[in-house]
Amino acid sequence: MKILVANPNTSAGVTDRLVAAGRLAASAGTELLPMTASYGVPYIATRAEAAIDAAAALDMLAERCGTVGAAIIAAFGDPGLGGARELFDCPVVGMAEAAMLVACTLGRRFGIVSFSRSLEPWFAEIVAWHGMTGRCAAIRTLDEGFRSIDEVQEEKEAVLVELALRTVNNDGADVVILAGAPLAGLANKIRDRVPVPLVDGIQAAVVMAEGLVRMNPRKATAGTYRRPGPKESKGLSAALADVIGHRDS
Repeated sequence: MKILVANPNTSAGVTDRLVAAGRLAASAGTELLPMTASYGVPYIATRAEAAIDAAAALDMLAERCGTVGAAIIAAFGDPGLGGARELFDCPVVGMAEAAMLVACTLGRRFGIVSFSRSLEPWFAEIVAWHGMTGRCAAIRTLDEGFRSIDEVQEEKEAVLVELALRTVNNDGADVVILAGAPLAGLANKIRDRVPVPLVDGIQAAVVMAEGLVRMNPRKATAGTYRRPGPKESKGLSAALADVIGHRDS
């Protein structure tokens, strides 16, 4: 089974972390194929950056989705997820959605911990978009800056543990999601220091993607995620233009 891990950010170091963490949850025989955006920003922190990276995600999926069993949009805000599910035949999993759905199987309310205060309003909107606001106990983020996005989890590990503990002790979270691609793999390192289950977004997404491949659901021909009719475009990548124009099959 081949699963595309599409990082819509431009940090190859973060992509490496995603794949390494994902492999810890992958089944034998599952191959995780990494891909990093060729344009955009190193990490998403605003709505505008999410819009840019949504386009990057669609470009990557257009290039590779026909060669894999499933694809993961490997950024916690799931940029481009709705559009990807309209356009592509393979199952597409969003890292945030997968993390929240898995968290809901482990407890009643989850907390979200991440590495930048600027992420908080956008993450709240993503939680609402997925219909999970009632299950979210709190979103807690770092108040301080960091030196490198590739090393933020090592630099701020102690503070992130403290934030996770606050979501449990102060906010009543039954589960804590460590949110954001740069935190991939951190849950495995600190699980014994937080007294509730920790959810790693990429690991949740890998498990969900594997399950969807095995289920082999049909592609929708009705409903809101049916594929739109063909349309000509201008200025898009050749692969994405072919998908939108129905020249990909």
